[in-house]
Amino acid sequence: METPRSRSRTPLKLTPTPLKLTFRPAERLCYATGALLVLSGCVHLVVFAVDGGPWDGPVSWRKPVTFGLSFGLTLIAITWVTSYLRVGLRLRTTLLVVFAADCVVEVGGITLQAWRRVPSHLNMETGFDTAVSMTLAVGGGVLVVLLTVFAVASFRNRPAGPLGMPLALRSGFAILLVALLTGAAMIARGVVLTRTGHQEAAYHSTAPLKPLHGVSLHAVLVLPALAWLLSRAAWSDRTKQRVMYAAVGGYAAAVVGAGVWAVLTW
Repeated sequence: METPRSRSRTPLKLTPTPLKLTFRPAERLCYATGALLVLSGCVHLVVFAVDGGPWDGPVSWRKPVTFGLSFGLTLIAITWVTSYLRVGLRLRTTLLVVFAADCVVEVGGITLQAWRRVPSHLNMETGFDTAVSMTLAVGGGVLVVLLTVFAVASFRNRPAGPLGMPLALRSGFAILLVALLTGAAMIARGVVLTRTGHQEAAYHSTAPLKPLHGVSLHAVLVLPALAWLLSRAAWSDRTKQRVMYAAVGGYAAAVVGAGVWAVLTW
């Protein structure tokens, strides 16, 4: 006869529950949009391989390639990392949808001008070109505002996430602000040169700041991704923290190096 005591010794058989990732509609929209922008960049890389032409300069296939990849990855990264921020759901949803739309406008305008074989930025040759250029400039301003709001939120309240994620997010957003400032500086200097009749100089004036802009732009993806990977490593918390601090220091050193180069070649 089975007693209560014998029943208590019977091992329980637990059926593992599969891990499911659930995304809200706005997140799915942003991830899908980011993937399409990345795909656009890859397609134009093929176009460049077939059509040829210069890689550098104001008129080249480089711009739809790099902007498609960069904006797509940034949109995906921001959608992911902001899930760790302590911001209201409605506010985050609104900011992400506007951010996704702005990314599409930026990449779309640049791609359109590439197919028209005319410069996309700082191009005031015709009324249409001026409209596209100013739309891209205004869109850049919108990006600055949106990403600054997320950056402030990361410092206002400690982000959630595994060990190292708060440091990664705050460092990533702080470095991202450097990218936003350099982008604004490039546009401002180019517009001034264009308005004063130095169109060709305006196209080449952004070159010194491009490495700094590019390096600092993706810290918000690289550092949180590292923190996520470390959370799955079988290392001690102390080791994970050391690796995270070393990564942040190394990334900051790369940004400083790019900044020094920009100052020397400005």
